[in-house]
Amino acid sequence: MRNHKIGIIGTGAIALKHAQAIACLANAELVGLFNPNPSSAARAQEKFSVPVLSDWEDFITIPDLEVVCICTPSGMHLEPALKAIQAGKHVFVEKPIEVTLDRADQLIQAAEDKNVKLGVVFQNRFSTDFIQLKEAILDGVFGRILMGNAAINWFRDANYYSSSQWKGTLTYDGGGALINQAIHTLDLLLEVMGEVDSVFGKVKTTLYPIEGEDLGAALVNFKSGAMGTITAGTSLYPGYPERLEIFGTEGSAILEAGKLTAWNVKGKESPILKAENASTSGSSDPNAIGFELHAKQWMDFLQAIETGNQPEVDGPKSRKSLELIWAIYQSSKEEQLIRFLFSE
Repeated sequence: MRNHKIGIIGTGAIALKHAQAIACLANAELVGLFNPNPSSAARAQEKFSVPVLSDWEDFITIPDLEVVCICTPSGMHLEPALKAIQAGKHVFVEKPIEVTLDRADQLIQAAEDKNVKLGVVFQNRFSTDFIQLKEAILDGVFGRILMGNAAINWFRDANYYSSSQWKGTLTYDGGGALINQAIHTLDLLLEVMGEVDSVFGKVKTTLYPIEGEDLGAALVNFKSGAMGTITAGTSLYPGYPERLEIFGTEGSAILEAGKLTAWNVKGKESPILKAENASTSGSSDPNAIGFELHAKQWMDFLQAIETGNQPEVDGPKSRKSLELIWAIYQSSKEEQLIRFLFSE
């Protein structure tokens, strides 16, 4: 069995999730991490069982290093990813792909030019229940889809922002609740609802002294003729599990914290058992999420490398949720409907 050697750029909480996920894989090995700050690298060494390096050349020349995982702040994805791509490495980037469409496009183009794989972490696509929902929609189980709603009504305390130099900033986070917390559920919404025709949105900063938004809402019109709503926040105490609602002419379903909690189709019994659908959510604690879905997405990405196929979430797919978020920001700024195709 092929043994893929993986390195991680970044040593924060999300890097640890990826390290735990990689440790579960029979065909992968974490061989090193990179943090350019020597003191930070030394402190991080306690968390990881492999070398944590502060010299780029030492990191990128680790023998047989094949994949680099980018776990830096969102607005700092591009530069290390480009360096890894130029070194011929496949790149697996934490969400969002970047904080602006221009920076995202630079990364997508670089990977294409160098003919390396580019994947973006949207692990919630690999939830068994979401896959079941997606397949049912494609099979027409719910009839013609009329509406899709996404609610990411979360809460973060003041320390979440005050203890970080990048969270909630425009340069390094790209914004706030939409681009950081809500983007996972928006990715799922777009995956099942299809292309966007137009959006009208409003964002506000209501609770914390941050540059980005801690509250947002939007009305989405899809090219299929369906409608949708989005609500998101990090100021909504105490924080409730993220929720995706799908309504069609023949029935509806609700996905909450990655688990199906409702499934109603005219004249048919529900295939879900609610007692089996308890789950965890990052609604009030960002560290509450597990790493199991990350491991599933890692398996998909490594398989794409082996087969030459595209991973489930490549650069262009990951760009769609970023485009929707930037359209909402633009709509809020201009106080008008934004039509697609949209560019910031």
